[in-house]
This record gives sequence, C-alpha cells and structure tokens, in this order.
Amino acid sequence: MESKPTVYLVDDDPAILRVLAELVELIELKAECYRSANEFLKTYKPTGPACLVLDVRMPGMSGLELQKELVKSDITLPIIMITGHGDVRMAVEAMSAGALNLLEKPFRTQELCDNIQQAIRIAEERWQHRRQREEFNSLMADLTPAEREVLDLVLAGKTNKMIAEQLGLSVRAIEDRRGRMMKKLGATNRPCLLELVAAADPS
Repeated sequence: MESKPTVYLVDDDPAILRVLAELVELIELKAECYRSANEFLKTYKPTGPACLVLDVRMPGMSGLELQKELVKSDITLPIIMITGHGDVRMAVEAMSAGALNLLEKPFRTQELCDNIQQAIRIAEERWQHRRQREEFNSLMADLTPAEREVLDLVLAGKTNKMIAEQLGLSVRAIEDRRGRMMKKLGATNRPCLLELVAAADPS
C-alpha cells in the first residue's frame, strides 16, 4: 500500500503550524512541519507526491528565497504561499517563480484545503511522469548503440528500407535490430513506441 501524499508546512509560528497540520490530517494527507526554511531545505528528500505550504516572511531565509533555492535545485514541489503581509509585488514575485497561489492570513479553511488538494493532484501527475521517465531511462540503458541508432531513426519517421540505405545495411539487419530494440522497450509497434517516448518526455 502506497503512503499518503505529504504536505510540507513551513512557518516560524508554532501555533500556525499546529492548525495547518490538523487541517492537513483532516483531509487525510500526511503533514510534516518545519519552523524555518533552512530546516526544510536541509532535510527534504523526494519520496513521493508532495506539496509545500510556505510562509513568505520568516526569520533567516524567507519563503520567497526558499522558493528560489528550490527552483535552482530543480525541485518542482507545487507551492502555496501564505502571508500576513501580502502585497501586489510579493504576490507577483511568488507567482512568477512558480507558486500556485498566495493566500493572506487569516485565510478561509476551505480555500486552503482546495489549494492543497489541487497542489497534490499536480504533484501526483509530476510524480507519475518522473517514474515513467526513470523506467524508460532504465530500459534505454539496455539498448546497444546500434539499437539506439535505429530507435532515433524510427522516431524520425524513417522506414526500415530508408534506415537500411542510410546505414548501409540490409533491410533484414535493420529488422533484427528494430525487433530487439522494440522488445527491450516493451513496444509492439511504432505508435506504441511513440506513446512510450511521449510519456517519458520531461517536457
């Protein structure tokens, strides 16, 4: 049985953290609390679908600074910003850096729940794509250079005859390489192969 998605909560106010954690548990998600951005950054490890509820203004590293650090580290957690001192500039900066939303304290419980559930849906899609990429890369690692060469040409729309002419080989040799390549990747035909590659595409 897979574990519940995690909602990371980062706020320097312990009372706010307690309220947020209780709310997260009410919607049957796992809550992990941190009193500072530095504490979160030092301990975070991706283990499954997750999102981040992050206070903007904190001692030390601010929420916006943590958000920038996550972007630099290519950590794509969906982020919901919360603040008691919201302004237009802060909201624009947070959203332009990839935050899903910025909520002002005191926020409505249902509004935060809706935002968290939306963030988790996005996180689950990203996590699924990540696993597909990892599985595809693992399969790709088993291909020989010759099989990868045929794969690239198949993806480019070349027929076996065209590939044979380009590589100076017989059509039978290309059919053999293509057959081994398709078997290793678990694809039964070209449309299936294209679908597999598209699902593993990080874009």
